Amino acid sequence: MNALEGHPTFGDTGKRGRTYNLSTMAGLDYRTAGESHGQALIVLVEGLPAGLTLDEDAINEALRRRQGGYGRGGRMKIEQDRINILSGIRAGITIGSPLALQLNNKDWRIDTAPAVNRPRPGHADYAGSMKWLTTDCRTTLERASARETAARVTAGAVAACLLAEFEIDVVGYVVRIGPVEAVVPHDLPIGQLRDGRDGNEAYCPDSQAAAKMIEAIRQAKTDKDTLGGVVEVRATGLPPGVGSSVRWQDKLDGRLLGAVGSIQAFKGVEIGLGFGCGERRGSQVHDEIDYDAAQRHTANLGFQRRTNNAGGLEGGMTNGMPIIVRGVMKPISTLLKGLDSVNLQTLKPERSDYERSDICAVPAASVVAESVVAFEIARAFMEKFGGDTLEETRASYSFYLDRARALTSS
Repeated sequence: MNALEGHPTFGDTGKRGRTYNLSTMAGLDYRTAGESHGQALIVLVEGLPAGLTLDEDAINEALRRRQGGYGRGGRMKIEQDRINILSGIRAGITIGSPLALQLNNKDWRIDTAPAVNRPRPGHADYAGSMKWLTTDCRTTLERASARETAARVTAGAVAACLLAEFEIDVVGYVVRIGPVEAVVPHDLPIGQLRDGRDGNEAYCPDSQAAAKMIEAIRQAKTDKDTLGGVVEVRATGLPPGVGSSVRWQDKLDGRLLGAVGSIQAFKGVEIGLGFGCGERRGSQVHDEIDYDAAQRHTANLGFQRRTNNAGGLEGGMTNGMPIIVRGVMKPISTLLKGLDSVNLQTLKPERSDYERSDICAVPAASVVAESVVAFEIARAFMEKFGGDTLEETRASYSFYLDRARALTSS
């Protein structure tokens, strides 16, 4: 038995035959609750160290960006997302207890919203109706809706407050909408990425491509159609060794792939060169290593790479280079002109139902991707450096960097 009275140790099945995995009983994590047209969305964040100052303005700004972007629909004119912190802080500073945050829905009408019997191809409507044995797709769509991503952006913005304490920066932006692809240099400083992104409604650092993206969205609206695209997230300031190669569940690349791939309407994710690795020889893929003693004070400990095809991750762990993750979002499945479908009640062919929706939500999706990446990085960071208080985490982080630098001292 361990210090948790009455609980078997890891891997030990007690008298009742239940296995307890202590690795799932602690650590930074979050959960969301709420429906698209329910009363509110709730976010519960557990495992934050005490002593962290929460920047409510920064969290609300992330929520504002999620509601913006060219191509958004009428729902964004109704909601004004701002957090209401219910627990876990005192005078704006975390106290170590679970952090509960609430986002109220102004468009609260879940009990009176009409039934949806004609599933939209590409949406969760049909699969969910079969799963929960109903002909009313609303049972599924209320939770499957991308409205839930407001809660995930909230959690990611909280994680960003923690990462900022260690000069770790995460930024998401758009690199493609429909046929229009942006040119974003991989060595562009993260501050310039953010400034370029915030300079247009496409959330794209390439201003010329952004103008063409907006025009493509306008044309899709005229055609009563929708557009998808590709977003990219870049994270800088991470030292090598965050994540693990010991258990597959702890590999940071796998966790990032899963987090970004779980965003509504995302259909593919890659890290660094990604699928391009399959087209090249090893000599053209792997990032050769240099050492610069003058850079020992930085988070990468002085080790440099000539390229970053690995996207900052090797063997499930950070390698000191920027993390680069991309995800592809399919076009929104709610089209103004509808698509051929079947009425689940009559089994007759009909056009799919229409729920108020966007023409293109790729800019907003870049905010969601940024948020889920930030949280997974923060989760892995806390697993390595731990601490019940921010002061302890700082001490652990400093100790690690000092010991790592000592390996190369002459």
